[in-house]
Amino acid sequence: MAGEVRGRVFRRAIGRFLIAMVVATVAAPALLPAQPSQRAERDAAAMRRIEAESFAAIRADPGLMTVVREAGARLFAEHCAACHGADAAGGKGVSSLRAGSWRWGGDPETIVETIRVGINASHRDTRMSQMAPFGPRGLLTRPEAESVVAYVRTLSDPAAAREGPAERIDEGRAIFASDCASCHGADGKGKRAVGAPDLTDPTWTHGGDPEAIFASVWSGRKGEMPAWEDRLGPAERKILALHVIALQ
Repeated sequence: MAGEVRGRVFRRAIGRFLIAMVVATVAAPALLPAQPSQRAERDAAAMRRIEAESFAAIRADPGLMTVVREAGARLFAEHCAACHGADAAGGKGVSSLRAGSWRWGGDPETIVETIRVGINASHRDTRMSQMAPFGPRGLLTRPEAESVVAYVRTLSDPAAAREGPAERIDEGRAIFASDCASCHGADGKGKRAVGAPDLTDPTWTHGGDPEAIFASVWSGRKGEMPAWEDRLGPAERKILALHVIALQ
């Protein structure tokens, strides 16, 4: 009798073991990491959705935002870091993408359009932005340009108003109103329609010291950014726009 009992117990144990093995075999593929082909298919599907969805819908989808974060860092490193820096802080003559100072706007729709058409690029729809060389064109004398510099510095740094003679600052204010406000605005906050920068914030692409500002006024500026429409697809451009916004 005892032998029969032990036999039944043994057979039941073997049966349970075999069932467990079958279940584990069936479930194993779901537990394994995605194979390269599966990952490629998944990423391709995500890119199609990113291209088709609105920015609001993309931001609301955790799965798509995971793709945005992963692909955004890679795309930025491959296509943007050479100019804007690995940390996107820019440098002399190159805009910082962390400062939140945007000439045409910092919403994703506007940024993705800037990426598409570039700035002063060869694209037919490129954004245009250029500051005239007031010195070589004879638009201002050197003393007048220095007065403009003295006034402009006060727009972003109130302490500068105490450094220069009040008469020079007042003269610069009058010249600014007649020669600069048409692009930069009467309040100096810039105009997005012409890509004129805001002169009241502390962000300076070419430097905010008196010498650098004078060089901008006297010799003019014309920065360039290539158009990426032919090199990056719509989904990639949207990913980069969201990546850049997340850096601020």
